[in-house]
Amino acid sequence: MKAKVLLFVVFVVALAFVATACAPSAPAFTCTDKVGCVNIGPNDPIHVAYSMVLSGADATLGQDTKYGAEIAVDDKGGKALGHAVKFDGQDDLCSAEGGQTAATKIAADKTVLAVIGTNCSSGAVPAAPIYTSAGIVIISPSNTAVILTDPAKRQAFYFRTAHSDKFQGAAAAEFASKELKVTQAAAVHDGSPYAQGLAQVFVDNFKKLGGTITAFEAISPDDRDMKPLLTRIAAGKPAFVYYPIFIGAGASIAAQIRDVPGLEKTIMMGADGVFSPDFLKAGGKNTIGMYHSSPDLSVMTGGYADFKAKYEKKYNTKVLAPFHAHSYDAMNIVLTALEKVAVKDPDGTLHVGRQALRDAVAATKDFKGLTGNLTCNADGDCADPHIAVYQITQANFDKLEMPSTPIWPKK
Repeated sequence: MKAKVLLFVVFVVALAFVATACAPSAPAFTCTDKVGCVNIGPNDPIHVAYSMVLSGADATLGQDTKYGAEIAVDDKGGKALGHAVKFDGQDDLCSAEGGQTAATKIAADKTVLAVIGTNCSSGAVPAAPIYTSAGIVIISPSNTAVILTDPAKRQAFYFRTAHSDKFQGAAAAEFASKELKVTQAAAVHDGSPYAQGLAQVFVDNFKKLGGTITAFEAISPDDRDMKPLLTRIAAGKPAFVYYPIFIGAGASIAAQIRDVPGLEKTIMMGADGVFSPDFLKAGGKNTIGMYHSSPDLSVMTGGYADFKAKYEKKYNTKVLAPFHAHSYDAMNIVLTALEKVAVKDPDGTLHVGRQALRDAVAATKDFKGLTGNLTCNADGDCADPHIAVYQITQANFDKLEMPSTPIWPKK
């Protein structure tokens, strides 16, 4: 009896083997994407890179956005489509040369699907063509230069979750003119796409509102002796000076401005490029009372409070700069687009078309992010832009913490 049972079992197993062997196998994946495909083995990670400034005077800007993207990965359990998410990259130094070098290195790695970055618009200008040529999506959490999404200049694989400075510059001018009742103002830029573009938008809008620009000055990002610049500005007797530059040069202006006759009481305003505790530390007590235009943190969605708590616990610091939530949203947009277009084999292998991924990001609509309701337009602008003005208090300076509650627009 046992022998018959054994024979029956062998017979059933044999039939199953024959059935499996004869069953039609799934057709092998064929890449039809016009830019090409990335094949991710069953045990290999999904590779997203970063290009951010992680050293030098502006390092907190890059650290802040890196943290935001890392928390987005954490919130997905470190995985997408059953694969670990690998997030590494390059320090692009917040410069054109650094952005180009970082892009060249990242683009040489054929496993990279997308890039979160750059922080500084100056790095994005030379980097975006490199990524587009390689078919790598780049989505920036903090580039704000108008030219990056200019229809005549925008690179096809470039996107951003940060606002365009056409919003920020106009808001700064409106605040100065309508809220502070300023009629004479000076502006300073450092020649970078971000600073020059933002200062120009401010100047244009301030003039439209009836104001007079007494000086429109350019400096080098490496300048630290600001007395010659400030002396030229003082000659025009402005009541207000707007300098949307970065921390090194910006802090030098703040530290030295009160030593120049005629500027002892001139109102100062910076922008998101100096919205960092490092600016307060380097600029000294003259930063107390000055204003900053920057993203409106008060309109972040309900999930922002939980995000902020995770940030502070994981990295043991208060938020370092204003674009962490934009980076969180950028990473989630990339991973959501990936989940829509990836083809998964029975063994877990993933196939991702580069053009398909780019098109899925471009099709982002009504994405519920921390920064608002995001929709990507035809030029790569995905932000839900909200600009506010903050004022540095004595308490902010004493604690080396940037304000989180805006003073304008009035709620």
